[in-house]
Amino acid sequence: MAPKSKREKVDLLIDHLWQHGYLTLSRKYGKFLPSPPPMGEYEVDAVAKYKKKIAIGLTVSEEELNDPNFLSKLDFLVHYNSKFPKNRFTLFLGVPYNAVVKASLLISSLPEEIQNHIKIVTLPESDSR
Repeated sequence: MAPKSKREKVDLLIDHLWQHGYLTLSRKYGKFLPSPPPMGEYEVDAVAKYKKKIAIGLTVSEEELNDPNFLSKLDFLVHYNSKFPKNRFTLFLGVPYNAVVKASLLISSLPEEIQNHIKIVTLPESDSR
């Protein structure tokens, strides 16, 4: 099976956010919505909102999971507060199907307060829409 393009991965992540009631505020590769601004030095793929909750969408590849700075990136994004310091973000992490176990093991090594703000979204390998 051919690996999905970054645009297809972002589309699948946006679909997941929509299914959970989130309204997309900005996204990469969109026709009508602007790209999300960088958060610190990191790029994100989507920003969404559900009532007063803000969600950040990020798709990762297996290579990014092997990056030693990946956990510090997750920690920074969860603790990022620009306008509303009391509201923490929920980070939806789009992970390829064959790397879900590795991602969950990496996230389990983080403190529990950070783990509670990270949700793993499995991105299918084949087009099963």
